[in-house]
Amino acid sequence: MVSKWKKMKLALSLNLCNYLPRTLEEEPPSLALNSAETLSDAALLSPLNWPMTPTPSSYRRRLSRSSSKSSKQTCSICLNKMKEGCGHAIFTAECSHMFHFHCIASNVKHGNQVCPVCRAKWKEIPIQKPSLDLPYYPFDRCNNDAAISLFRCLPPSQRAITQGHPEPATFDDDERLEEQIVFDGETEVLKKENRDYVRMMDMKMYPEVSAVPQSKSCENFDVLVHLKAVTGDQISQYRRAPIDLVTVLDISGSMGGTKLALLKRAMGFVIQNLGSSDRLSVIAFSSTARRLFPLTRMSDAGRQLALQAVNSLVANGGTNIVDGLRKGAKVMEDRLERNSVASIILLSDGRDTYTTNHPDPSYKVMLPQISVHSFGFGSDHDASVMHSVSEVSGGTFSFIESESVIQDALAQCIGGLLSVAVQELRVEIEGVSPNVRLSSIKAGSYSSLVTGDGHSGLVDLGDLYADEERDFLVSINIPVEEDGHTPLLKLRCLYINPLTKEITTLESHVLQIRRPEYVAEEKVVPIEVVRQRNRFLAAEAMAQARTLAEHGDLEAAVKAIENFRLVLAETVAAKSCDRFCVALDSELKEMQGRMRSSHMYEASGRAYILSGLSSHSWQRATARGNSRDSSSFVQAYQTPSMAEMLRRSQAMFLVSPSHHRLIQPLLSFASQPKPR
Repeated sequence: MVSKWKKMKLALSLNLCNYLPRTLEEEPPSLALNSAETLSDAALLSPLNWPMTPTPSSYRRRLSRSSSKSSKQTCSICLNKMKEGCGHAIFTAECSHMFHFHCIASNVKHGNQVCPVCRAKWKEIPIQKPSLDLPYYPFDRCNNDAAISLFRCLPPSQRAITQGHPEPATFDDDERLEEQIVFDGETEVLKKENRDYVRMMDMKMYPEVSAVPQSKSCENFDVLVHLKAVTGDQISQYRRAPIDLVTVLDISGSMGGTKLALLKRAMGFVIQNLGSSDRLSVIAFSSTARRLFPLTRMSDAGRQLALQAVNSLVANGGTNIVDGLRKGAKVMEDRLERNSVASIILLSDGRDTYTTNHPDPSYKVMLPQISVHSFGFGSDHDASVMHSVSEVSGGTFSFIESESVIQDALAQCIGGLLSVAVQELRVEIEGVSPNVRLSSIKAGSYSSLVTGDGHSGLVDLGDLYADEERDFLVSINIPVEEDGHTPLLKLRCLYINPLTKEITTLESHVLQIRRPEYVAEEKVVPIEVVRQRNRFLAAEAMAQARTLAEHGDLEAAVKAIENFRLVLAETVAAKSCDRFCVALDSELKEMQGRMRSSHMYEASGRAYILSGLSSHSWQRATARGNSRDSSSFVQAYQTPSMAEMLRRSQAMFLVSPSHHRLIQPLLSFASQPKPR
């Protein structure tokens, strides 16, 4: 005959209680607190007040012999006291450790079947998918029928929790988008406000010189095209486009201890900064990948669900990046409804141990038409693979050298994603004069095309964040011209407003240059043109150095960068101490230092170069080096929204340089304004 204790535990695992246990946010009726002592909902949702699940390497150090008694009075997951009569069910595991039932149920629901304290593997799992006729828990017929009847009376949501949330074959269970009922008159007002919000795409063209003699023809004459999504004020003061975000998180064994703790904090920051119209889904992968929860709106309830799910993560197993990305892509592809903006964030500290051949082809096939921003941290991640993933999807690759800046790196990325102002930007270039021919377009990693006859071309620039800039160089051939001027180019710009879904078309003026009979002296090339020439040449030097380093010729790699630095020093921008040029030279010098030995290159050089290459090719800020240095060159493409989100992140904690650990938070993030 099975003991009453086992029967009670089975009843708890089936949620067959007379009442549902209260969450930590609910007050017991008999123990109501004064309003002054009660935390607000925002404070409870703040990652600063969010208890973290101890991980094996970090928690054991905190245990002492004198703590054994207190551990029985404190839940080791939420770190709150366990008292009888407070409305919380208490679960005692086989290893004798005690937890709040709802805390351990959350852990088990997300796949953890070991004790968070001693790591003992459990045979009796709460809220595991039940089978009412299991011989392990034999009920007599009367009790079994009563259990079945009571189970069938549970509401569908509770029944799903009881059955362990099996993953569906199709991820079409995304939460519906927030309904916005707007009358026709209000719609017109909204559209007008949004037109004012992105008042225009600022378009400018800079020829390399303003005058060419009539008798002279020019080949590969450069024209700089400059674009900027002008918003005037900070994005937070306006309605912004909501986002569907999927984070793919590495929780393999190497992520244990401080790494996982800091990753949880960083995810707490992300969750707190998403608005109620934004949707989030989290994929966790180690040897296999699992979806912690579907795309869910980040309302107060959604935030609480997300925080609870992330807090339950435990590091173990291998590293299966392909499976994690495949599942993240499936969430995006299967969703029934779609927010205007969508992105995937991938974080990993290791190499894929489950993909036998080179994984690039499989990544290209599986990834949807959605940007993947990848973050590799530590010295053991596969920078080449993660850079390739971002490159083929239109995202960026960031190198997090110090785990203490994981949150800052994510904050900068989120600051951009939450400020998308222009989507699917395409620029069409047309030669105005019949004899003007386009020879090439330099646009970094952006797709460009020149027609066979050379009369026109186009560049696809994708999405732009608020106040973000894009620059590309158009090389043209200019014929001999006897008139006083030669019309060169005109632009046509098309983009989608992410809020109104309207397609906007803008046309530029016609760029002309003067054609006098004589030019008295050589004109100075505008510094804007020189700056972008330097950027493209620097990216080429980085790519060349990386190729040489991968073949083991580090000396030649260092020499390739040194040769470009010498060229850079002779440019007008360098001689005038242009800030971008000075920062670029400092970055190249840092790259040389990380290629002095094969050990340094493997540990950080490769990742540092690829992150820089990603940043300059996409003309978008990435994290690398010392991201907390305000004068750092890594902030060259940082937008105001990125800088603001980074400021919020850095304001949350003081970092001790001598101990490299987080100490008392400066302020509660709950007091920060939430994005609208």
